[in-house]
Amino acid sequence: MPRSKRGWVGSKVQGYLLDTHTFLWAARAPEKLSRRARRICETPTKPLLVSAISLWELIMKCEIGKLEIPALSSTIPAWVKRLNARVLPLQAEHVLALYGLPLLHHDPFDRALLAQAQAENLTLVTQDEQIHRYSTVKWTW
Repeated sequence: MPRSKRGWVGSKVQGYLLDTHTFLWAARAPEKLSRRARRICETPTKPLLVSAISLWELIMKCEIGKLEIPALSSTIPAWVKRLNARVLPLQAEHVLALYGLPLLHHDPFDRALLAQAQAENLTLVTQDEQIHRYSTVKWTW
């Protein structure tokens, strides 16, 4: 399959999985998104998903003081709803997909998102250059 600056190109994309920062920016600061990422978030042509892993990561960042989300337990679900997205739960097959995933990125949250995107045939919407190094996962920004 041919490769472009946006990762693997093909017509089998089943949907878009938002990286944690993409979800946060889409909800709070859409001007930080690339033009393409903003278009995907605002008018998706395929299902838009937010991983339960991203929700966990946001909670962890709030708990250690790196991020502040007022009324987190109601704000995050409201963001998901406003984006007309659905939450992708973490499944055993996603965890098993971590096995054999090259150690190009050491962040466990990002590695889990990579595994989910690969297992579910999703395009990961991310600015993260470390993720762009994975040739087996579709991505766009």
